[in-house]
Amino acid sequence: MTESLRRNGEYEHAQENPYGNPYQGAQQHASSPVNPEWPPPPAQPPAAPHAGFAADGQPEQPLRRRRARRGPVALLAAVAIVAAAIGGGTAYGIQELAGGDTVASATSTNVVPSSQKGTVAGVAKAVSPSIVEISATSNAGSSTGSGVIITDDGEIITNNHVVSGASSVKVKTSDGKQYTAEVVGTDSRKDLALIKLENASGLKAASLGDSDAVGVGDQVVAIGSPEGLTGTVTSGIVSALDRDVTVSTDEGQQQQQQGQGGGQWPFEFGGQEFNGDTGSSTTTYKAIQTDASLNPGNSGGALIDMNGNIIGINSAMYSATEASASAGSVGLGFAIPVNTVKADLPDLRAGASN
Repeated sequence: MTESLRRNGEYEHAQENPYGNPYQGAQQHASSPVNPEWPPPPAQPPAAPHAGFAADGQPEQPLRRRRARRGPVALLAAVAIVAAAIGGGTAYGIQELAGGDTVASATSTNVVPSSQKGTVAGVAKAVSPSIVEISATSNAGSSTGSGVIITDDGEIITNNHVVSGASSVKVKTSDGKQYTAEVVGTDSRKDLALIKLENASGLKAASLGDSDAVGVGDQVVAIGSPEGLTGTVTSGIVSALDRDVTVSTDEGQQQQQQGQGGGQWPFEFGGQEFNGDTGSSTTTYKAIQTDASLNPGNSGGALIDMNGNIIGINSAMYSATEASASAGSVGLGFAIPVNTVKADLPDLRAGASN
């Protein structure tokens, strides 16, 4: 029974007085007459700690209740129960306690290793493989822009003005590989385009976040190929939301700007025109404003939150000098919200051309 757990001398007192145990009264009471008004006892009373006798005739020690173990295992079990009750948001806490490198939440995925979470270096390392450089050639000349890989077989989101009217599109990934791409669909009203690489597989797709969850003051990182400098990383904050940015929808106008090189494009902001005449055909969209440095060639690149999720597609920059194709960033850039991109994807994949 429990003899293997005994120590020498443990039951000496019980041997001197085998009936002097705390349960003796209860045993005597059990043999007394039963009051007929009480409910009859069960046929087999529930087991309770008591003093019995071992096989050698010695009284047994009353059973002792084991103390509950308290520590990390018990804590994780408690957290797991709470997570099951209230849903996916608690997964963050469980993974942190367990030491996982990636953390899931209700609205976004943390693709940055936990050891580098919240750092520009961590975001750059995690997301740069999903950003490409795009070279487009048309009758008007050539231009350089950027793009974001959204599927492992080579679907890439970029700006419409980067590939509009292009007769040839070449793409270079972060590891230096060169691909030929075809334009699948365009939407000049939102300045978006979808291109597809030929014979591509195993690419690292970016994680698309939730631009509705972005707030003014949030830290962000921009990655692109300004002036053909592949994989350039800049950082800043979201400085405003829902800015009205007006861009040209005229293909001829865009080709003229592409011919100037550097991935320039015309747009209007605050009633003024920048980087040239926007022409007579324009469209206006709500943009995320950022002070992360954007320069010619960042068009179509990624604006990224500190968890490594894409929250916008960089599309326009404020230029201090009007009609200047070479002016650099002065800390006012604009990105198309990623939720706009996600809503437009089905039409782009269906071959939209507008």
